[in-house]
Amino acid sequence: DLAHRDGSMKTEIQADIGRFISRTPALALTLHKFRSAGKKLFLLTNSYATYTEHVMLHLLDGMLPEYRSWRNYFDVIITGSRKPGFFNERHPFLEVDDNGEVKSDEVRQLERNKVYQGGNLIDFEAMTGMGGEGVCYIGDHIYGDIVRSKKSSAWRTVMIVQEMEHELRRADELRDDISVMEELDHEVLRLNEEITFDQSLSYRLEQMAITNGSVDPALLDRAKDELKARRDRLRHRRNGLLSKLERAEHEMETNFNPYWGLIFKQGNENTLFGEQVEDYACLYTSRVSNFINYSPLHYFRAPRQLMPHER
Repeated sequence: DLAHRDGSMKTEIQADIGRFISRTPALALTLHKFRSAGKKLFLLTNSYATYTEHVMLHLLDGMLPEYRSWRNYFDVIITGSRKPGFFNERHPFLEVDDNGEVKSDEVRQLERNKVYQGGNLIDFEAMTGMGGEGVCYIGDHIYGDIVRSKKSSAWRTVMIVQEMEHELRRADELRDDISVMEELDHEVLRLNEEITFDQSLSYRLEQMAITNGSVDPALLDRAKDELKARRDRLRHRRNGLLSKLERAEHEMETNFNPYWGLIFKQGNENTLFGEQVEDYACLYTSRVSNFINYSPLHYFRAPRQLMPHER
């Protein structure tokens, strides 16, 4: 937060922008594909105009002959938006001139090829006519972009998780180790079922002794003892496998990242971040240019969610 506030991080990035931000024609082609299909595009960023200009020049200027400037890709450009406050507060829109100076008069109409600062969701939707499910908002901050916009509007959301690409590559490299973990997990589940079956069998033997007085008590006790001994052996084996599985999971997670493991998973459960992405992001992907592989009219449908008893 301090590095953002005092500008030190952005100063470092601007000094050697190619080192930190990849320039690729795929982004320009993706935006052009959306525009060619009649989509309106807007840029909404917390960065102020000077830094935004520097980054967008690097990313888009000179990429396609149809666009003289990076500004031509967008219908509306909003900098210094104060997200998440943009979605639940009522700051005015102010125009920024070509020198990066902010004009004092509140803006009542948003125009193409101009840069604005501040603003709020209500006035944005009123002035642009963009709103509800007609907006697909793409961001890379789970709270400031995705959670807050989803709670404040009916916008569709796309979460950018750049680290996914590394995790997918690493998962492919470790697929044999992952297969071993899955086998261990299946064996633990099988042992659980056997233990549950033996417990049920012991209970049924007890019920037989109660309802049928002719059952030999010594025979019944021997059968119960054998079932208990078998359950103890199964539990011992299961505990050994669980310990082995826990060690394998820890080693696996450190192979992805030595500090916090996987982004979306912790053992068999989702991380808090994974839960938030699942709950609030309509889609998630590693980069905007992945959309170039789909038609701008493509309708993304979520797979049917199965409850545990349906699996």
